[in-house]
Order: sequence, then structure tokens, then C-alpha cells
Amino acid sequence: MAYELQVERRARRDIDRLPEAAYVRVQRAIDALADNPRPRGVRKLQAEAPLWRMRVGNYRVIYSVFDRERIVKVARVARRSERTYQDVL
Repeated sequence: MAYELQVERRARRDIDRLPEAAYVRVQRAIDALADNPRPRGVRKLQAEAPLWRMRVGNYRVIYSVFDRERIVKVARVARRSERTYQDVL
């Protein structure tokens, strides 16, 4: 059974601002989270909330997984920099 994807408003804005090539890759990666919310290569972030980070080229998709409700909530999509994780944690 697949997970329900929920993309927060901020993440949707981040995705819409991506260059076209990156947009396609990131959108495919996010869509794949519905079938496997913890694909190979993801990392759990050290934060109070259970956040996960997925690399998609130079971009990072930060999301939460709620197994009981079967929901994946995408919180942020950002190009990797020193500030990438500041506003999410």
C-alpha cells in the first residue's frame, strides 16, 4: 500500500522555482517516495522531529514520514548550502 504525499506550501514554492531539468528530477524523486519513503541513500537528520533528507543532484528534499497514517510530508526542497537545514530544524 502506497503512502499519501503531502507537499507543504513552502516546498511547493521551492519546487516551482527550480530550473526545468532539476524540476523533473526532483518531482520524480518526490513521487517515488509514495512507494518507498526511505529509499537507499536517504539520511535521518538529527533533529527533534523525525526528518529525512534525500539528495537529488545538488538539491535536498527534506521530509517527514508518518508510518501509522501512511503519510509522507515534504517540508522543503533546497539547493545545498550552509543555510539549507536552518529553517527546517
